[in-house]
Order: sequence, then structure tokens, then C-alpha cells
Amino acid sequence: MAASELYTKSARVWIPDSEEVWKSAELVKDYNNGHQSLQLMLEDGTKVEHKLDPKTKNLPHLRNPDILVGENDLTALSYLHEPAVLHNLKVRFIDSKLIYTYCGIVLVAINPYETLPIYSTDIINAYSGQNMGDMDPHIFAVAEEAYKQMARDERNQSIIVSGESGAGKTVSAKYAMRYFATVSGSASEANIEEKVLASNPIMEAIGNAKTTRNDNSSRFGKYIEIGFDNRYRIIGANMRTYLLEKSRVVFQAEEERNYHIFYQLCASAHLPELKVLKLGRANEFLYTRQGRNPVIEGVDDTKELGTTRHAFTLLGINESYQMGLFQVLAAILHLGNVEIKDRDSDSSIIPPNNSHLTSFCELVGVSYQDMSQWLCHRRLKTATETYVKAVPRLQATNSRDALSKHIYAKLFNWIVEHVNKALIANVKQHSFIGVLDIYGFETFDINSFEQFCINYANEKLQQQFNMHVFKLEQEEYMREQIPWTLIDFYDNQPCINLIEAKMGILDLLDEECKMPKGSDDSWAQKLYNTHLKTCSLFEKPRMSNRAFIIQHFADKVEYQCDAFLEKNKDTVNEDQINVLKASKFPLLVELFQDEGKATSPTGQVPGTGGRTRLSVKPDKSRDKSSKEHKKTVGCQFRNSLQMLMGTLNATTPHYVRCIKPNDVKQAFTFDPKRAVQQLRACGVLETIRISAAGFPSRWTYQEFFSRYRVLMKQKDVLPDKRLTCRNVLEKLVEDQDKYQFGKTKIFFRAGQVAYLEKLRADKLRVACIRIQKTIRCWLARKKYLRQREAAITIQRFTRGYQARCLAKFMRRTQAATIIQKYQRMCVERKRYRQKQAAALAMQRILRAYMARQKYLALVREAKVVIIQKRVRGWLARCWYKRCLRAIVYLQCCMRRMKARRELKKLKIEARSVEHFKKLNKGMENKIMQLQRKIDEQNKDSRLVIEKLASVEISYAAESEKMRTELNRLHGVEEDARNKTNQLSTLLEELERLKKELATTQKEKKTIEDWTQNYKTQMEKTVSELKEQNGSLKKEKDDLNRMIQEQSQQMTEKMTRAIAQETQQLETDLNEERSRYQNLLSEHLRLEEKYDDLKEEMASSSHISKPGHRRTDSTHSSNGSEYTYNSEYTEMEDGSRTREDVTRGLDTSLTLKLQKRLTELEQEKQSLRDELENKEDQYQRARARDDAQFKKARGAELEYESLKRQELESENKKLKHNLAEMRHSLLGDKTANVGAPGSPAYKVLLDQLNASCEELDVRKEEVLILRSQLVSQKEAFHHKETMTEPSVFAKDVSKLKDADELKQAYIGLKDTNRLLEQQLQTQRRGHDNEVESLRGELQSVKEENNRQQQLLAQNLQLPPEARIEASLQHEITRLTNENLDLMEQLEKQDRTIRKLKKQLKVYSKRIGEMGAGQNEGQTSPGQMVEEPIHPVNIPRREKDFQGMLEYKKEDEMKLVKNLILELKPRGVAVNLIPGLPAYILFMCLRHADYVNDDQKVRTLLTSTINSIKKILKKRGDDFETVSFWLANTCRFLHCLKQYSGDEAFMKHNSVRQNEHCLSNFDLAEYRQVISDLAIQIFQQLVKCMDNILLPMIVSGMLEHETIQGVSGVKPTGLRKRTSSIADEGIYTLDSILRQLSAFHSTMCQHGTDPELIKQVVKQQFYIIGAATLNNLLLRKDMCSWSKGMQIRYNVSQLEEWLRDKGLMGWGAKETLEPLIQAAQLLQVKKKTDEDAEAICSMCQALTTAQIVKVLNLYTPVNEFEERVSVSFIRTIQTRLRDRSDSPHLLMDTKMIYPVTFPFNPSSLALETIQIPSSLNLGFLSRV
Repeated sequence: MAASELYTKSARVWIPDSEEVWKSAELVKDYNNGHQSLQLMLEDGTKVEHKLDPKTKNLPHLRNPDILVGENDLTALSYLHEPAVLHNLKVRFIDSKLIYTYCGIVLVAINPYETLPIYSTDIINAYSGQNMGDMDPHIFAVAEEAYKQMARDERNQSIIVSGESGAGKTVSAKYAMRYFATVSGSASEANIEEKVLASNPIMEAIGNAKTTRNDNSSRFGKYIEIGFDNRYRIIGANMRTYLLEKSRVVFQAEEERNYHIFYQLCASAHLPELKVLKLGRANEFLYTRQGRNPVIEGVDDTKELGTTRHAFTLLGINESYQMGLFQVLAAILHLGNVEIKDRDSDSSIIPPNNSHLTSFCELVGVSYQDMSQWLCHRRLKTATETYVKAVPRLQATNSRDALSKHIYAKLFNWIVEHVNKALIANVKQHSFIGVLDIYGFETFDINSFEQFCINYANEKLQQQFNMHVFKLEQEEYMREQIPWTLIDFYDNQPCINLIEAKMGILDLLDEECKMPKGSDDSWAQKLYNTHLKTCSLFEKPRMSNRAFIIQHFADKVEYQCDAFLEKNKDTVNEDQINVLKASKFPLLVELFQDEGKATSPTGQVPGTGGRTRLSVKPDKSRDKSSKEHKKTVGCQFRNSLQMLMGTLNATTPHYVRCIKPNDVKQAFTFDPKRAVQQLRACGVLETIRISAAGFPSRWTYQEFFSRYRVLMKQKDVLPDKRLTCRNVLEKLVEDQDKYQFGKTKIFFRAGQVAYLEKLRADKLRVACIRIQKTIRCWLARKKYLRQREAAITIQRFTRGYQARCLAKFMRRTQAATIIQKYQRMCVERKRYRQKQAAALAMQRILRAYMARQKYLALVREAKVVIIQKRVRGWLARCWYKRCLRAIVYLQCCMRRMKARRELKKLKIEARSVEHFKKLNKGMENKIMQLQRKIDEQNKDSRLVIEKLASVEISYAAESEKMRTELNRLHGVEEDARNKTNQLSTLLEELERLKKELATTQKEKKTIEDWTQNYKTQMEKTVSELKEQNGSLKKEKDDLNRMIQEQSQQMTEKMTRAIAQETQQLETDLNEERSRYQNLLSEHLRLEEKYDDLKEEMASSSHISKPGHRRTDSTHSSNGSEYTYNSEYTEMEDGSRTREDVTRGLDTSLTLKLQKRLTELEQEKQSLRDELENKEDQYQRARARDDAQFKKARGAELEYESLKRQELESENKKLKHNLAEMRHSLLGDKTANVGAPGSPAYKVLLDQLNASCEELDVRKEEVLILRSQLVSQKEAFHHKETMTEPSVFAKDVSKLKDADELKQAYIGLKDTNRLLEQQLQTQRRGHDNEVESLRGELQSVKEENNRQQQLLAQNLQLPPEARIEASLQHEITRLTNENLDLMEQLEKQDRTIRKLKKQLKVYSKRIGEMGAGQNEGQTSPGQMVEEPIHPVNIPRREKDFQGMLEYKKEDEMKLVKNLILELKPRGVAVNLIPGLPAYILFMCLRHADYVNDDQKVRTLLTSTINSIKKILKKRGDDFETVSFWLANTCRFLHCLKQYSGDEAFMKHNSVRQNEHCLSNFDLAEYRQVISDLAIQIFQQLVKCMDNILLPMIVSGMLEHETIQGVSGVKPTGLRKRTSSIADEGIYTLDSILRQLSAFHSTMCQHGTDPELIKQVVKQQFYIIGAATLNNLLLRKDMCSWSKGMQIRYNVSQLEEWLRDKGLMGWGAKETLEPLIQAAQLLQVKKKTDEDAEAICSMCQALTTAQIVKVLNLYTPVNEFEERVSVSFIRTIQTRLRDRSDSPHLLMDTKMIYPVTFPFNPSSLALETIQIPSSLNLGFLSRV
């Protein structure tokens, strides 16, 4: 097609770019022929002009449609060129986080520099058995393809892994080997697959080092052949190595390290066993410090050394050899530190007593003098003589380094050799898969001999790769019968000839090495002279004469000639080698001796069945002559490379190209420059070019028709799709060279699919526009009609509304007028009445006011009079008081003046003596006189006083009267005199009083106002206080409610905690159950493996099996189950006979298996104990929690506890009384060994032995009778077993004839059986006690639960009510318990009375039977009627029903007819469901009835072993497995239903209770049969897996149940033509039909409904897990339409569940992850709200699964959009805190723990009839 059709406006192209290599742009306008440039716009909006090359006129590469971006296979792109490949890889790597991509037959692997969860075992299982094109690209897919082709084509395979250093070659090879080891397993117990994987850490330690590009770079190439036997299981391996980089031992560049092993030893130097090596830190040694970076971040060298040593041990290299290796390595480090100094210019010397040289000599066991001598000297030989010459320091240093490199190379070869010996196969190898981990194309700034050899090897590999790709393309065209035209591809044979042909570079190099004075310069000149003019691929640099350039297939490389000769010669001083050979260290001598004489540390002898190993290192079988180093390194490498190419050409190669995305080792960072450089170098682009040269795009006719049906017209569609496609293509593409029609496919040239996609998109776009136009017209018309109808409706409603408004207005106006009239009337009337009332009120108020004013005036006048009176009196009194005070004051003043004068006078007189004397003269007389006078005066004074008193009284009265009159007169006078003055004063006083009155009134008003305010304030305060009081009450109520809520929350919290703990315990129990069932499955697998090995041993020894030999069973039921079966007993004699024959075989395997079986049995028993102890632990935990809770209640429950103690003490007394009564009823157990009857009768009989005298009498009679019989029948028994020796001694003398001896012998046998029966009786008694204790434990559990409920209820009550409630509950409990005890006592009394009567009857029978026995002889076969076996004497009824009797010799016939030869599809179809189980149980009942323990044991053992045998033989048949699962469960239910346990007898009828087992407790066998049922269930699940798994992916994902929804991808995933051919096409209906078949089969077989539900749940889990796993590994399935398809399919499965009535039993929930994944494909994935919705929706999916689905989401057409990287980051951020499983895939091998709920049968045993078709006529009903 013309360029103008493709390069149109909006077409996208790729243009070169200096930074990004290629940049995307879009055409701004159309391109026409003749244009010199293109107008482009870049993605950032920048417009550029791209000028075309004027010579070539080549247009830029077109970009693929977005729908093709991110494809799994690069060759499936429409436009195949470099930018398309680079962009596709970048999108997958950066956006989708996908590191693997197919490029035709090549797997491109990009190193993510991050650990990804895509290599787990579940991923391996997911890829196992899948076709290569069906799953996303993966290293496991390549490994699976190689493994599948090896098994199918019986041709050896090779996986070639190449790439730069740091690209991940070693890791890819490691994962490929891990896949083989996991998928195939090993053919023996030698764990070859583990040894193959264990060789990796060893080879990494000694052959890997840190470089600037990689922290774990392989510095050698290796080819590992993994051998397989004829069953394609790993039997061994072999390793070849290529070109070890020895120079790294003595030199490392900046930021690089030596080999890892040196740093591991230095880091572990502190270990005691390594101190003898005298090592230190890595920085102390020259050979480990040159890179200046001895530590790798995140790597622990000490731990790595432990891993290396463990790998050595696993490969059989013992500790002594390991220490020897470490000594040699340490010696190399010490040798590097030996300092050599100049003696003169031509000689050198090592200083004496050099510590490092001393350490070297001690470690390797050589002489110090010899080594120091030959390090500084060398021997020269001539034709006649030999002499020693000193060497200069530089040459001596080089010689020392050469010796170090040589020792390390020898050590490396030794380790490789012994690793191969450990991996060698002991049996014949049938085929192998080789994994080649070899260096990729290398080019550095300075390239030397190593890079030359590496690039030479890559030239050879590239040539082989090109030829293989060309061959596959040719085969594809021939297979499709398309005309084959030669495709021109790059052939690098000229470059290979330049290197390896005669007179090539290697030949000239070897020739120069032979020259005595050969040098690098002379060799370079020879190269220039030979190839510069003759070969265009050889060039000479312009600025150098010591370098040359070779044009390789990937790039031009310039090599420096320096050291080419030296490295090619690889010379070592022969004298130094001789010194080492003379060492006293055995390992060092072994390193340098011939290969054939070397010893193996593993002690193994190489087998003859493995492949011959090819030596790729210098040949060790050389003479010790001067020709030792004749063969050069280049010659050796060329030979080994030729051998490798021969091996690869003889195998089918698979290619893995590893790409290093960046040089800074950042996770998921893509450097386009580095990627393009590697893509060019590794041949990926060459594959693209070869594919693009032919017809790269290939479609089947059906795919083409489905995709491009839209381009066809109806008349073009014909019944023959092939003819239809041909006609359409002829119309669409005119150039017929652009496509070719094959037998099954249509082949297109590059770009044709894009053109067809463009036509399809245009057609769809036109159709969309037409659809949009029509829909928009229809929508507009519908909108117009709706608007018109709405407008009319609005108008109608508006006009009606307006009319209604007008009428309403008129009515309102009339009403308003009436209202106004009446309202105005009312207003006027109201106003008149108001005025009238106001006038009357004013009159009333005014009159009242006037009356009050008049009254106030009268009151005021009266008050004024009173005030005047009071004031006037007050004024008169005031004046009088003033006058009186003034008079008194005057008198006081006068008297004071006179007193002062007198005092002064007396003071003067007192001062004169004469006066004193005068005074004293006649003093006494005077005193006497005065005394008399005083007496007289006193008398007179008393008289005078009395008179004076009377006079004063009269005078006072008179004076008072006069004074009153005087005062009155004075007042009158004063009034008269001051009348005028007083008037003015009174007026002023009146005015002042008025003011005071006004002030007082104001104060009164103020006080009243304050009082009113205070009253208001107080009322307000009171109201506030009331409000506060109300709020406080409310708060109190809230607090009470909160307390109640907290109490309720606490109760709920405790309930939740208990529920969580219960759930956790249930989860733990389920986990333990699952683990136990897995162990059972492992045990079954080991048993089958052991049987297979025994069969192989039998077939190899050619010895026929001996006859069947039965052994006495002295083991427990568990032991008989797991250690004895019919096959083992059949092989027992044969194993003895073959002992000498099989001695040469691997007997250790049998011992390992036996040991493993023992361990599994012990582990099984421990798991049983754990399961039994789980409930006890749970109850102890509950009891501990209750104790803590009760302790926390404290003093609040003290009173309650005291009452409880009192009640419990009473309860204990009652219990003690009951226990004493029981103890009194129980007797001595040893006295009741031979008690007859059923177990219930026996227990009651034991209880009556100590309480009834009549029973004691009968017991003594029975004992006497038994002792007599025993004494007669044990006459010839040895004395150790005699119970009464004296009686037997007497009886022996009486036994003289043969009949008596025979009778004695029979009695001896019966006695042994009796003793065994006694032991069984004791054990059953013990089991009964255990069961009773378990019953009591259960009752205690129930009581504990009830107590917890009571405590929870009490917590919600107030403290006072709580104590009362607790006491009430406790009293009720104790009362009920006491009543129960009383009922038990009454029941015991009734039982005692009843059994006393029965005892009398049985005692009479015993007497009668004993008498009859003494009279006649009993038949030996009738053991039931023998009196010496009292266990079987009594019977409930004369005629037994529900039992089947058979003879001992018919047991094998019974098992054969009923189990081994019974076919579910034949006779068993018309049987009663579970009939074989009923028949077996009825036979078991008869054996129990006759008390034959051996018969019981052999019947159960034969049944179990026969079921196992039939399952082993026909384990793949679902009907057989289902049939025996149903019958095994029914047999287990019968054992429980008729065991006699009350827990299993609740649903029995009276007749069924009579059929219970009477003599044997088969609880242990119930456990064994339960384990057998578990194994059958697991076998059933495996059968379903094998049937369903091939259907699931096709039916659930690939098949289109809804036609047309899931469109075909435009590329049509290109599948590998070498993959397995077409498989059957399954649909969803196929799955549903298969599920229905499973369900109907199980129902027909009578499987328990609960078990059917568990089986269906397991089926749906398998469907959901397999579908989701495949979805997560297939990019083409992650689309919107596929999500709709999945949801429809899931709805169909749910409908099936509803039809079967299984909807609510957990099956639907197992599909929840698949449902959420389908929803995730369909929801919007753009905004943050969408991210939140996804996080809340996908709860059943893990974070890894959600991110994986979003990364894989691929639009099927252009109308869908991809998920942006930012949206995925948002999802990861939101799910960061979610704790879920890190695994990506679901475990399809997971089996839910199965339980077998008890399901009793209502079928009466006596009604069962045995069909004649079973051939069981030898059974007789009893």
C-alpha cells in the first residue's frame, strides 16, 4: 500500500532521539510523495520538522496501535522494528511490572533489581503441564517447554541463558534448575534435586564476584546437564565450566571484589575451627583490598560461609576436606601478602622470616627455603646444562601472582570435579536437559584476552541461534504449505573464520606464543599484515599500533594486545609446582596429581550409567616434562567451545536473553540506551528482523473471521470460513504478496495487521458515528416531543391555575368586604367600650385619690400635733439639762479653787517643825477627846440624819412642786419671750423635717427597689439552682446509663473475647486437623511408595511370592492398622528368602522408609494427643479467665462466696454419700473378670457384688466351679502360668490317657483366651472410667458455660441486686443438683432391685450348665456354651437377629466378594446404599457375640487392608472411591451407633439398642477407620482434581458462554508450534455436567449429606482457585469483557448450587476471590473514589493479587483504557496496612479438613437381606 495511505494526519511515528533513543511523535498533516520533511508534534506538544534523508527517502517507523502495546510476544506486533520492541519492553517493565517477554523462541528477561513473588512453589505448580503460549512469559514456561519436549520427543534439551554481567543470568539458570527439581522430583531417596540446587552456593562462592555492574557476577561459564531416567525423574547432574577469570584472584578494579569465598573466610576468621588459618580482616590482604570496597550491602559473609559449608556437606565433601580447601584458600591470601624487595636491578629477595610466607608454607606443608628460593629465581635449561638465574622484583611478583592463579584454578577444577562426582547418576541416564549460563557479549573501554574469548563464544552461539531461528521459520512455512523464499539474515561465519580459521587470530596467537622472543607487538604486526587488507571485519585503530578492531555481530570492539601472549600461555614456574607437589599436605598433592589417581571425599565410585564428562580446563593427564604447558588457553577454549556447540546442536535449544535495565542497579528503572545496546548484542533484534522479513503475523481462519467480521458484508459470508476470509482479503488488500493462505493460518507481512486494524477502526468509527447520529436524532425528537407535550401541559395547568386564582380573588374580595364591615363594627364597639371603661376607671381612681388625699391631710395634721408636742417637750428637757450641767460645772469649779487654796496652805504648814510639834502636843488627849466627841457626834449625827431625812423628804416634795411650778412659769415666760424667735426656728425645723422626710421616703423607695431586685435575684437564683439541680439529676441519670452501657459493653467485650478465643481455638483445631490429615496423606504416599519399591525388588530378584502366612496379632488396633496389612504379611517370608539376593541393593532406603513410617506414627499419635488436649487447654484457659474475673470482683462477692461454700459443703456431703454408696456397690474388679452377659449387665453385676449377700454366695459358687474346671484343663501348663500349683500337681497324675491330655490342652488354650479376656475386661473397665470422667468433664463444661452466662447477666445488675441474684442462682443450682442426685439414688435402687431378681435366674442357669458340663464333653467349636468362658454364658434372647455368621476359613472369600471384586457400576448399583458396610458390621456383631477377639481383629484388619488395596488399584475411578467413602463412613457410623455409648444411642430404637456390641470396645478401631475415611476423602479430592482441572480453564475462561462478548485480541496470541497439540474443548456446561455426575454418584452411593456438602465445597474451591490462578498469569484474560464472562459463569455455578440445595453451606464463599477479581476487571479505575471502592470491595483478594490484576488489565479494543500507573500506586498506598498473605496464587492443592458428623441409620439390621448377586451364600443369619 502507498505511504500516503499510512502517513496521514494523526498517524504516530518513531523518530530518533539522542537521550531516549526513540521518541514518539504525531503527524500534523498528511505526507505526500515528494515532501522533503514531515511536520510532527511530540507528546509534550512541541512541534518539530523531521527532515528525510535525501538519498534514501526512508520514512520514520510507524507506531503500533495502543491495543498492541504490551503484548507478551514481540513477534506478534504488527510493525516489527527496534523502537516498537523497545517501547513494548519498557511498557511491560515499567507500567505492568512484567520482567519476562517472548520474542519468538527467545525469552527476554529484564533484571528488576528487586525480589518478586513470582518464583514460589505455587507458581511452579501453575506452570506445570501448561502450554508455553497459554500462560504469561516466565522462565518456568521455558523450563516446562523443555521438560515437555524431552518427555514427548525423547530428545535432549538445552536452555541457553546469556546476557551481560548483572543481567540476571545466574538467577535465571538457578530458577530453571529449581523448576526441574520441583516438577520431576528424584528417582531415589538420595535427594539428587537438593544436591543439584546445593551446587549453586558452592559455585557462586568460588566463581562469582562483585563487579561494578553486578554484586554477584559469574566470572566463568558453566553448562549443567541434569540427567533424567526413563520416567523423567532426576537421577544426577554434570557440570562443565568455561574460562574462569583467574586474573581476578590477584587483581580487582576499583569498587570490585575478589571471589566471594575469600571474604567469607575473612569474615569468619573468629570461628574456633578457622583460627588455624591465621586470617584477619579482608583489608589486611592484598588480594582482597584492591577494590577498596570489601563489603556488599545486605550480604552477611559469615552467614554465606555457613551456607557454603552446608552445601559442601550435602554434596558429601566432609569436614576434613572442607578445612583442606579453606587452608589452600587462606594460603593464597598469605602468598599475596609476601613482600618481594629489590636486591639489585636484576635480582630480588624475600626478607627472612616473612610471617605471611611462613603462614603459607605451614598451611600448604612446604619448605620455607625452597619456596622463597624459587619465588625469586628460575631454572634455565639449555641443550647441555641447567642453571639457576635470579629474577628482578617485578618478574618475581608476576611469578608469585601466576602461582596464586594456578593454585586457585586447580582448586576450582578440583571442586567442580568432586561436585560432579557427588551429582553423578547411579543408574542409566535416559535423557538430559542442559542449562548453559554463559557470559554475554562484552565491550569495555579496555578489552583484553578475556573479552576476546567471551565475544568469540558469543559469535558461535549467535550463529547457532540464527540457524535455529531460520530453521523454525522454514518448518512453519513448510508445515502450512506456503511457498518458501530464502530470507536474508546476517551470517557471522566470516567473523568466526577470522578468529578460528587457519591463519586466524587464534592461530597467529598460538604461533607467536611458540616463538622464543614472541611479543604482543610482533603479534599485532602479524595481524595487521595478514588480515588488514583481506578481511573487512578486521580494522586497525588510527592512533595505536598495539590494538585491533573486530566487527562483531553486535558491535565493533577494540582489543588491546597487551598481555595477550602471557594470558594465552598461562605459564607457571615449574620449580614452584615441584615444590608444591612435594608438599606434606595431602589435598595440595591431590590438586597437582593426575586426574585418574585423585580420591573422592564422598567415597563414591563413579557410575557407568551417566554421561561422559568433558574436560574444558587444561588437561591434567600431562607429563611432568618441559612440555607441560604446551597447550595454550586459546586452543583449549576453542576445543571446549566446539564440544559445547556439538552438544547444543544435538539438543533442542531454548533461549533466555537477560537484559540489564540500568547501570545503577535501581529497581524498575529503564535506561533505553543500555537496553538497545543489549538487545542488539543478544540477538533479539535479529530475531525480529528475521521474523519481519517473512510473514510475522499469523492468524487462524476462525480468529480472523471473528475479528474482522465487521469488514464483511452479509453476502460475503459463506459457510466455508476459509473461502470467506480469502474473498475478503482479496478485496481489502490488493497486493497479494502481503499475505499468504496456509492450511490452518493466514500469514501477513509486517504492518498488515495494523492496516487491517485501521480499516476495522475506521469502519467501527463510521458505524459509531451513524449510531450516534441516529441515537442523537432519536433523543432530540424524543426531547422535542417531551418538551412540546410538557409545554402544552404547562399551558393548560397555567390557564387553569390563573382561572382558579381569579375566582379565588373574587371570592376573597367579597369575603374581605364582609370581613371589613364586621371587623370595623367590632373595632368601633370595642373602642367605645374601651373609652367607657376608661372613663369609669378614671372617675373611680380620681375619687379614690381625692379621698386618700383628704385622709392623708387629716393624718398629717394629727401627726404634726403629736410631733409638735414631742418637740416642745424635748426642747424644754434639753434646756433644763443644759442649765443643770452649767450650775454643777460652776460649783465644781468653785470647790476646786477652794480645795487648791486649802491644799496649798496645808502644804506650807506641813513644812514647819514648830507647827508639827504643836500639833503633836497634847495629841493623845486630843485624840481621846476627839474620840469621845466623835462618838457623841456620831449619835447626834444619826439623830440629825434621821431628822434631816424626814425634812429632806418633805422639802424635796415641796421643792419639786415649786420647781415644777417654776418651770412652768419659766416656760411660759420663755414661750412668751421667745415666741417670735421660736416661730422662725420651728419653721426652719419644719422645713428640715420635710427634707428629712423626703430623704427618708427616697431611702424607703430605694430600699423597696433593692428589696424587689433582691427578691427577683433570689427568685432567679432559685430557678437557676432548680435548673442546676435538674441538670445534675440528668447528669446522674446519664452517668447511671453510661455505667450500665459500660457494664453492657464490658459484658459484650467479654463475650466477644470469649467468642474470639473460641474461634481461635476452633481455627487451631482445624489447623491441627488439617495437619493431621496431611500427615495421613503423607503416610499413605509413603506406604504406596514402599509397596512399589517392594514390588520392584521382587521383580528384580525374580523370586515368586510365598503363600500367605498369618501371624498372631499381639499389637493394638493402631499398630495393626499402620504396621500390618495383608500385603506385608504376604511379603514376610519372601523378604527372608530374598535377604541374600537383595543385599546388593540399597537397603538404606528401606531403613529410611521404616524410620520415616515410625516417625509418622509417632507424630500421628502426638497429634492425636494434641487434639485430645485442645479441649482441656481451652477449658483451663476459660477457668483461668473466670478465676481472674472472680478475683477482680473482690469484697463484693465475699458474702456470696461464703453462702456458696456452705451450700457446696452440703453438696459435697451429698456427693460423698453418693460416692460411698457407689463404692459400696462397686466391688473388687479382679473378682469379676469372668462375669457373664453384656457390658451393661457386667457393670451392674460388679456394683452388686459388695452389697448383696445372695450375690456373694453365687459368686463363691461360680469361683469354685471355675477353679475346678481350670484345674482340670491346665494340667500340662508350665508352673509360671499356674494359679493353683498344688491342685494341678494332683490333677497331672490323674491324666493318663490321650483324651484327658487333649482335654487338658484345650483347657490350656481356653485358659489363655480367658486371661486375655480378663485383660480386655480390665481395659474396658478403664475405658469406661475414662468415658465417665469425660462425661463429668462435659457436665463441668456445661456448668462452666452456664456460670459464665450468669456472671455476664449479674454484671448488668446493680451491686445490691447482683449479690442477691448470684445467691439465688447458686441456691437454685445446688437445689437442682441435689434433686438430680436424689433421682440417681432412686434409679440405682430400682436397678439394684431389678438385677437382684435377674441374678437369681442367672445363678440357677450357671448351676444347671455346670452340672451338664460335668456329665458330658463340650464341642471344641462351641465356645459360647463353655462354662469356662462365663463371659458368653448369658444371652438376652434365645433367637438373635441382625447378625451374620461365617466360618474362619470363609473370611478371605467374604473380603474378596464384598470388597475386592465388587464393582460400583455393576452389582452395587441396585444395592441398598451402604449394604457392604451393613454386612461387614453384622459379621462383626457375630464375632463380638461369640467373644472371639481374634476373629474381630482379623475381620477389621482384612477389611481395612482390602479397602486400601482396592483404592490403590482403582484409585483413579471416582465411582469406586466415592462408593467406598460412603461405605466406610457408614461402617464408622454403625460402630458408633451400636457401641453402647449413650451419646450415640439417643436416636436408636429399642430394637437397635439391643443390637449393641456386648464384649468389645472398638473405640481405637473407630479412630483407625476414621483415618481411613480421611484418606479416602483425600483420594476422592485428587480424583476430582484430575477430572476437573483440565476443564476449568477452558470452561471458565476460554470458552465464550455469552457469544460475542469477549472479542478476540487483534494479535491472536502466537503459541509455540512445538507445544503439545490441541486438547479437548470444554465448556461451562461440561463442568456443570461433571458436577452433577459427581453429585448424583455420591447420592446414589448413600454418602452422608454433610459429607456431600464438604465435597462440593472442595470442588468449588478447586474451580475458583484454578480459575483465579490462571487469570493472574494470563494477560490476555484480564479485560472488561472477560470479567463479564466470569461473572456469568459464576452465576451459573450458583444456580447449580441452588438447584441442588447446597447454597448455604460455604461452597459459594469459596468463589468469592474469583467474583471480586471479575468485579475488579469491570469497575472504573480512574479516580480516588474508584480506588476506595476497589479497596472496600476486594476483601477476599490479597494486595499482590489486586495489583497483579490491575497491571495485567488489557483493553480488547480501542474504546477501553489502560489502568494508569498512578492509580495502581494509589491502590498500593491504601492497601499498605492490610496484613494478608504474600503469595500471589491460591493453593490448588489445599484440602479442607474433613469431619464425619455422626449420622445414625434407621434401618433395622434384622430386616437386611443379602442379594444372591454378591455370592455370599456362606453367610448365615443368626
